[in-house]
Amino acid sequence: MAINRGVQLWIFCGLIMESLTLLMAETCPKTNPLVGFESEFSMVQHQLRGVIKILDDCSFRVQNFDMIEGSDVHWWGALGPNFENLTHGYVISDDRLNQTYKNETLVFSLKNYTWDQIKVIAVWDKSFASDFGHVLLNPRNESNIAVPPPLSPSLAPSPSPSPSSDIDPGSFNERGLIRSIHIKPTMFDNCMSLSPEFRLRWTLNSVSDTIDIGLEAAVSSQHYMAFGWAKPGSLGELMLQADVAVTGFTEAGLPFADDYYITKYSECLISKDGDVQGVCPDTIYEGDDRVLVNNTRLVYGHRIDGVSFVRYQRPLQTIDKKYDVHVYATDNMTVVWAMGLIRPPDALRPYYLPQNHGGLSRVAYGHTSLNISKAIDDCLGPLEAEDKEDQELIVADGKTPLAVVTDIAMHYPNPPNPPKVLFINKKEAPLLRVERGVPVTFLVQAGHDVPFYITSDPIGGNASSRNMTETIYAGGPQSQGVPASPTELVWEPDRNTPDQVYYQSFFGQKMGWKVQVVDGGLSDMYNNNVFLDDQQVTLFWTLSKNTISFAVRGEKKSGYLAIGFGGGMVNSFAYVGWVNSDGKARVSTYWIDGRDAMSVHLTNENLTYVRCRSESGIITFEFTRALAPKCSGRMECNNIIDPTSPLRVVWAMGARWSVDHLSERNMHSITSSRPVRILLLRGSAEAEQDLRPVLAVHGFMMFVAWGILLPGGILAARYLKHVKGDGWFQFHVKLQYSGLSIAFLGVLFAAAELRGFFVSSLHVKFGITAILLAIAQPINASFRPKKSANNEESSSKRFLWEYLHIFTGRGALLAGIAAIISGMKHLGDRYGGEHVKGLNWAIIIWFLAGAMIVIYLEYWEIRRRRDKSFGKSNWVLGNSEEDDSVDLLHSNRVVNGRGPASSERMEVQLEPLNR
Repeated sequence: MAINRGVQLWIFCGLIMESLTLLMAETCPKTNPLVGFESEFSMVQHQLRGVIKILDDCSFRVQNFDMIEGSDVHWWGALGPNFENLTHGYVISDDRLNQTYKNETLVFSLKNYTWDQIKVIAVWDKSFASDFGHVLLNPRNESNIAVPPPLSPSLAPSPSPSPSSDIDPGSFNERGLIRSIHIKPTMFDNCMSLSPEFRLRWTLNSVSDTIDIGLEAAVSSQHYMAFGWAKPGSLGELMLQADVAVTGFTEAGLPFADDYYITKYSECLISKDGDVQGVCPDTIYEGDDRVLVNNTRLVYGHRIDGVSFVRYQRPLQTIDKKYDVHVYATDNMTVVWAMGLIRPPDALRPYYLPQNHGGLSRVAYGHTSLNISKAIDDCLGPLEAEDKEDQELIVADGKTPLAVVTDIAMHYPNPPNPPKVLFINKKEAPLLRVERGVPVTFLVQAGHDVPFYITSDPIGGNASSRNMTETIYAGGPQSQGVPASPTELVWEPDRNTPDQVYYQSFFGQKMGWKVQVVDGGLSDMYNNNVFLDDQQVTLFWTLSKNTISFAVRGEKKSGYLAIGFGGGMVNSFAYVGWVNSDGKARVSTYWIDGRDAMSVHLTNENLTYVRCRSESGIITFEFTRALAPKCSGRMECNNIIDPTSPLRVVWAMGARWSVDHLSERNMHSITSSRPVRILLLRGSAEAEQDLRPVLAVHGFMMFVAWGILLPGGILAARYLKHVKGDGWFQFHVKLQYSGLSIAFLGVLFAAAELRGFFVSSLHVKFGITAILLAIAQPINASFRPKKSANNEESSSKRFLWEYLHIFTGRGALLAGIAAIISGMKHLGDRYGGEHVKGLNWAIIIWFLAGAMIVIYLEYWEIRRRRDKSFGKSNWVLGNSEEDDSVDLLHSNRVVNGRGPASSERMEVQLEPLNR
């Protein structure tokens, strides 16, 4: 069969890489004294286990490597295992460890450093400055490496948590360095999974005739772990008369392991006659002779990442033949195990009382056959707990202040750590839980050199000093105090606060821990909330300077929840929140221009702080958006929210939604019957009403005022002055006052019906301008200078007044016409439809007709004045008011003797004098 050329090339490249690897291995020297060094990791976090071996001067190998993944994990070098040295360490390999490792063997290359420059190899998470585990690279006879005990081969060392346990003189290689031996209390020869959350580890010490047992379970610190041997020959009820060790942790967090004997499925009870029954310590049966009766010896224990681990040792053959079962190393024997809640000691019963395990067989309890001499390792990878947070929890409220002090660190959750850390309400670096919208008060009294602050940086100590950035939510250098004079710091997390932040010292690193920011009631997180139509959806919002934050909560179960900004879902900007079939929550934005699935268009609106969740089928989603999107050329750029104008909102619910391939199945099954008008500034809402009658009356009144009466008054003053008498003036004044009165009533009518007067839209701005200019006209008329006598030149004040009066009136008319046009556009944007388009055409035709009439009248006015300039006297038409019949803007007008005099000729009749 012919092989594809690409496959051939791939095989060839693989061979070349393998050859280069072998060549590098051969060429890398082995001159460093540490070559061949082999040791186990000290587990610190993330269930790290493994054995490291230095292969040569530039590489090392890790075997049986277990680790829960981190965020930014590297191989780390340091000069020592303490806090200062580890935090000032350095990356020693290009390989990252950002995954979960399950009993793996890997080879890594050393980069940029030599073994002489490294005293400690650690697995280090840079983002949290966390030590997952480390190994000290000290040659033999240095303090941190075990030295073989000067004992004869027949005298075996006892297991203990110290590094010197289980070491014999043969444990060293030819270089005098420790070989692969178990010196760490978390390492064993064998491991068996008893259940998905419970593991048994053991090492058989054949020389000392003892067995070291490690019980490991992903349970809370209030649970016990029990393991032991059933009585040989027992059938059925294997737990009864079983010899078990009960392990766990005290309320102070210290491990314990005690020998128990089971006579009954109940708590340990002592009757009045002294009879003991139940799950009781051996010492209760035979008195407190712990040497003869309690044959379980605690070796080590820890709580890490939500996993309990206790190591203890017991002899295979014991002196106590009544309550202990003899263990035969090479026999298959029945073992029993259980885990459950435990009751702590009290004054009447000063011993721990395991409660009934409950649960399912092989999950919370069980039995199996075990031969401890056979090698078993079916524990694949680290044991992971669902809740890895094991620190004490403080739930903050708005009433009780939190006292912040420093004290000696005992159980800091993120090692390494400084000697002193922050305590809140006497708890060491607790997990703090706060609610959005609920203020939290801190009484900072940790000392003047330990200022307190809330930050996005998990390490603290002022991130800028490490050339890093951080967001400070509260506190800072000034938030420091002492017990005699504490500083009060009030912090109110809002909806934009991340789900997790940190409390830290501003000057010292890693002194605090996590703050969980959870949603309280949405009404606490947002300033305003209203029910939408039919009270099926609640809308919450908070206005900021340039943004607005929304939360939408359905009041009934649905597959998706949507709101739209507009008079209906058609021609609206919609926001849809839903949860995918894989459990991932989504919020997407759309422009909808029709009633079918093809009319729903996905947009790329810039939303921030987006969250969505479904609780028992009730969907709630949140987002923040700009009031005015900073974009152009896209449909979503027109989605502008004006806080001063009512926002019309509709909603819809349906069974399912998806980003792609929308179909009729995605259409809503229930929707609002009408829009609701949200008054964003006032924090209230009202059902959308059909305002077209109101707007029609307002528009008609404004049309009568600005389209008929006020223009008519201006035309009377312009073209009727040649009529005998002051009829033109009466027409002018009455039409202007009538038009102004109707316009003013139209404004009041609209403001009353709309329940507000908001200067926001272009229409309102044009209208206000027109009204103000129109109101200025009668005020201006009251200050009109007196006209000059016939044949006398007008004063400059009269001339300036006439100019101001004329141009103010014409400006008011233009603003009024602009208000009418913009008002029609506003009506079209609000309601659309053919009627609005028809009205627009009617307005256009009306103003065109008016313009033609003005042109016609202006033509005849020009002819009239031209004819008058050729000899027609003013009195022919019976008008003796020369001053008012002259065009105020005529170019031949004389003012204060300047300009050409009138060219009109006067006819004089001469008669003879009779004396």
